[in-house]
Amino acid sequence: MLLLNMDAFLSILLAFVLSFHVHFAQGSELTSSTSSPKTYIIHVNGPQDKTLAQLDDLESWYHSFLPPTIMSSEEQPRIIYSYRNVMSGFSARLTEEELREVQKKNGFISARPEMMLHRQTTHTPQVLGLQQQTGLWKESSFGKGVIVGVLDSGIMPDHPSFNDAGMPPPPPRWKGRCELEVTGCNNKLIGARSFNLALKVKRGAEAPIDEDGHGTHTASTAAGAFVDYAEVLGNAKGTAAGIAPHAHLAIYRVCFGANCPESDILAALDAAVDDGVDVISISLGLRKAPPFFYDSTAIGTFAAMQKGIFVSCAAGNSGPFPGSLVNGAPWILTVGASNVDRSIVATAKLGNGQEFDGESVFQPSNFTPTLLPLAYAGNNGKHEAALCSEGSLNDTDFSGKIVLCERGGDTGRIGKGKEVKRVGGAAMIVMNDESSGFSLLADVHVLPATHVSYDAGLKIKAYINSTATPTATILFKGTVIGNSLSPAVSSFSSRGPNMASPGILKPDIIGPGVNILAAWPFPLNDNNNSKSTFNIISGTSMSCPHLSGVAALLKSSHPHWSPAAIKSAIMTSADIINFEQKLIVDETLQPADPFATGSGHVNPSRANDPGLVYDIKPDDYVPYLCGLGYSDTEVGIIAHKTIKCSETSSIPEGELNYPSFSVVLGFPQTFTRTVTNVGEGNSSYEVIVKAPEGVNVKVQPNKLYFSEKEQKETYSVSFRRIESGNETAEYAQGFLQWVSAKHTVRSPILVIFA
Repeated sequence: MLLLNMDAFLSILLAFVLSFHVHFAQGSELTSSTSSPKTYIIHVNGPQDKTLAQLDDLESWYHSFLPPTIMSSEEQPRIIYSYRNVMSGFSARLTEEELREVQKKNGFISARPEMMLHRQTTHTPQVLGLQQQTGLWKESSFGKGVIVGVLDSGIMPDHPSFNDAGMPPPPPRWKGRCELEVTGCNNKLIGARSFNLALKVKRGAEAPIDEDGHGTHTASTAAGAFVDYAEVLGNAKGTAAGIAPHAHLAIYRVCFGANCPESDILAALDAAVDDGVDVISISLGLRKAPPFFYDSTAIGTFAAMQKGIFVSCAAGNSGPFPGSLVNGAPWILTVGASNVDRSIVATAKLGNGQEFDGESVFQPSNFTPTLLPLAYAGNNGKHEAALCSEGSLNDTDFSGKIVLCERGGDTGRIGKGKEVKRVGGAAMIVMNDESSGFSLLADVHVLPATHVSYDAGLKIKAYINSTATPTATILFKGTVIGNSLSPAVSSFSSRGPNMASPGILKPDIIGPGVNILAAWPFPLNDNNNSKSTFNIISGTSMSCPHLSGVAALLKSSHPHWSPAAIKSAIMTSADIINFEQKLIVDETLQPADPFATGSGHVNPSRANDPGLVYDIKPDDYVPYLCGLGYSDTEVGIIAHKTIKCSETSSIPEGELNYPSFSVVLGFPQTFTRTVTNVGEGNSSYEVIVKAPEGVNVKVQPNKLYFSEKEQKETYSVSFRRIESGNETAEYAQGFLQWVSAKHTVRSPILVIFA
């Protein structure tokens, strides 16, 4: 369970937001004397007589903000990108002295150094109930006609997951282009572009070819074609398919190595809006969540949402710690990660007969079942050795032994195996740290290995300490289907509260993100005999494109639904129980709370027929943003127009027409919601409330009647703390659901006691 001191959290949150307001208000009141150029995101007012979209010579307008010394120099161009759709402004390489000159220009709003975003890193269609001959896949024509834009590290275009057999040409609205020179685009992969002009200035354009696999994996997860006989080193065999296998793909490469610069991401979003995509998938995020006016993903995706584009983003991989979630803007679908019911089992068998099931993708058939000497890497008392960090195992003889390593530190799980192999170890057992609990991951290790739980690791340590000659082996059991505790929230999945807006419950949803098989650009283990390559990796980077694919199916099935309606359908139809018909658990094997699950686990088929939806128009977010305490300038940066909060009816966060409730309850509060009937024309709904412990919840009216489709009805919900109930708790959870003869429309309730 989350251990959260809410008074401390609210104090930290207030200080956090204030620090960003101070930083932002000061803009670049720079005190350093350095004059080396940096890339800045610069917001400016548009010309008074024209919108940016109408301005023919956008470059000239933005260049007018640069000092004359730059304009007259013969140096390389300083403006990197001129943004037309996603913000009023540009990105430029400037020294601090030059930036001070820009700040003096009429129309200047703000500037800040750009930040770097990071990646949040077959069987799942069946797990999600998608079948070829019936249900949502058939009803949505497998996503036919929908364009999914993926912002990531590029793509390997000749992979069979991007075969266009049977695919129609892209719809007429598509206006994108293809920058692939060798293997061109086709009717599946209709566009591919690179956005790294800062690098281009230095050494020439980079193609949108994926060099590390992340982008290929996420693209094929969202909308990869059917590929028979997929596998990873002989495991997880079957037919691979993306969630929307007949949707088109448009690729925007914004990551080069470990760097995914904000300026490039904004440029890609700007292009995607112009190109005509329907869904945008972003498996990237900052390390921490800033206020929305300081977050380029939030700013750029707001403009996309205004154009009717649905946006799905990864919640982050910094769980299970509270407040670790990113991409928490309410116009974004924020996606956490769950496991699936498929395991690739590798069992650690000890000399005393105990066995502990773990996981590993690499399962060599020739590994001996004979017991080998077992050693704990940290027996010398050094922390770095216990973690099997690079270069840390020189002090002990591990030759021919199975080595127990602890998870954590700067060395990844595969890197730990490289260290064990370097010193002659025969095999490795990786044990979880305490915070990771029972969450396991299957990796393509470089030597025989297994990844076991924290509990198993403690028992293995105890066995090692109990005998002078500990022994063990690893039994490789291959792919096993049927984990009854699935779906469970993975330990790495980032958690709420939503630091940027605690009155909006995030994540919105969880989806498959653990041990996901999808396309990969190159063979594993240097196996060049493989004709089609796949890999299994984990992260909210993997869960995000699952939901992007689901959104594409819903967009195909309901082309007139708004992004907010699609999000509502996904959230209010979500599952809260696992295959064992018990509440979804987290890494502790205890019931997960809404900070981990949001509304629950995605159920695509039910989302296709949700009954009621909570819709939100783009302009409805403006009173909400004003209610966050943002200045007119800050709200205007997000809304991409001049805003005066004094002339807007600001609303508290809980009043936004969101499909969930997150209430900071220091005094009684009442919020209203409006639902739109997208089900049967003549229907009625009755409310059922499970009030959070210690809270009185009253809904008026308690019944809703609809005589036609698209009819709207409004209700109110009042929250009041019961003085004698749950007095020591920091938060409590419950739900509100509207039930008809055919539908159940469920909204989670999270109450934080202030």
